[in-house]
Amino acid sequence: MTITLITIGKTDNKQLTALIADYTKRLGHYIKFNLEVIPDVKNSKNLSETQQKEKEGELILNKTKPTDTLILLDENGKQLDSVAFSTYLQKHMNSGIKRLVFVIGGPYGFSEDIYKKANGKLSLSKMTFSHQMIRLFFIEQLYRGFTILKNEPYHHR
Repeated sequence: MTITLITIGKTDNKQLTALIADYTKRLGHYIKFNLEVIPDVKNSKNLSETQQKEKEGELILNKTKPTDTLILLDENGKQLDSVAFSTYLQKHMNSGIKRLVFVIGGPYGFSEDIYKKANGKLSLSKMTFSHQMIRLFFIEQLYRGFTILKNEPYHHR
């Protein structure tokens, strides 16, 4: 199985970029992982929130395949602790799917088309974080999940 994280817009902060690269490298010991960054929508200042979500939704759908399992990182999604998230990952790996795709939407969330295509929603917190920070938090949680599955000491219970 491959895990892909699709995000909108690049990360400007060099420290965040370095940490994301570090955890991406660590993840490579456990699973094939891809981070796909979709450039920000051009001329978004001239678009309504709905139009921007629709444009971003088209770009996201262009990066997905019909066979993908699509999970949205959404404030209204299900919240899991790290151990439950590791179990969630294991269930997906056991299901035989080829590609598990997580998506971090743009500043206004997701279009209706994306919600219709999604196979599930997860929330990392009831708090609001920047889209750039969420990338790091989510990739770190993926890494933590795999260390839990391998019973490695990174996660202390």
